[in-house]
Amino acid sequence: MRTAWPEMDLSQLSPVTMVTLNYDDYFYEDNCQYKRLQHMTTFLPILYTVVFLVGIIGNSILIAALVFKRRVQRLIDIFIINLAASDFIFLITLPLWVDKEVSDGSWRVGSFLCKASSFIISVNMYCSILLLTCMSADRYLAIMYPAVARRVRTRSYSTGLCICVWLLSCCLGIPTLLSRELQERYGKTYCADKAVTESKQIVSLMMLILAFFFPLLSILTFYCSITRRLCMHYQRSGKHDKKLRKSIKIVFIVVAAFVISWVPFNLFKLMAILLGLRKLPDCFPDVVAQVGMKVSSPFAFANSCANPFIYYCFDNYIRRAMLRCLCPWVKVSSSGSVSDTLDTRLSHSLSNFIAGEYAARKRKRSVSL
Repeated sequence: MRTAWPEMDLSQLSPVTMVTLNYDDYFYEDNCQYKRLQHMTTFLPILYTVVFLVGIIGNSILIAALVFKRRVQRLIDIFIINLAASDFIFLITLPLWVDKEVSDGSWRVGSFLCKASSFIISVNMYCSILLLTCMSADRYLAIMYPAVARRVRTRSYSTGLCICVWLLSCCLGIPTLLSRELQERYGKTYCADKAVTESKQIVSLMMLILAFFFPLLSILTFYCSITRRLCMHYQRSGKHDKKLRKSIKIVFIVVAAFVISWVPFNLFKLMAILLGLRKLPDCFPDVVAQVGMKVSSPFAFANSCANPFIYYCFDNYIRRAMLRCLCPWVKVSSSGSVSDTLDTRLSHSLSNFIAGEYAARKRKRSVSL
């Protein structure tokens, strides 16, 4: 039977687990020992190093390409720049966590960097999710309600939304900043959370629901509505619209990348919080939740270096801008018009479809009269 919070090896927790769960002060007795994942101890420093190098290069090129490109920026580019900036800032902290992994969990770079790096990781998670939600809402508005979108979708609108996202993300990250501290255990110094209380777990649960699962539901709702309209148009077009077929695939790829990156980890996190609140005598579910977070956290890290490749592969406009940034002396062919991009393809295609539906209904009413 579990007589106290079981003891787990703090050195085995990833930075995402330690920062976002506030769960690393639980201790396991011998019968509930958190199992050491030796292969993860070897794998994580290599993974973090690869993510750091690839992500820093990819996001730097993406930011430079969009900030310094010759043509006028699209509104969606403002969101993409902020998303890339959030990932870039997060990636700067990864060398600290590489050092933690290779030193068997010991934190060797001081209290300030312990708090600052944990705060940055927390802000990045919230900022990424909220920016993706804003991007999906902006796309939904542009496609489903083009008349309204033309009035409200301005550069100041996009910039203001991004400022609000950054401010909200920083506020949501404050609990992490206040809870982190250096602790001496087993002759080592750990960057860990202060004692966990039931009220603290309830706050973590509410933040997880409001700052992750609710935005996720919003993103899925927006994209499902867009995809439904795309499929209707696809059927009426006689299945010959290649651009439309590609747009449907892009929608699913964007949603799938987000879900694969964040959902597994946050489901295990939700499981761990609920188990902590219920305080079950059987500690096996706790071990499952901790191991699940340990295994799924690399997917969340990899998301920070995946976005530049997604946009490069599926947005012709960004691909041309990135190629011009890398090779300014090489003339990049512009196959198709400048507006032939992910967002404008969706907007133009569905706007025409909606306008056609409206005209058809108007003709039917006039004939019946």
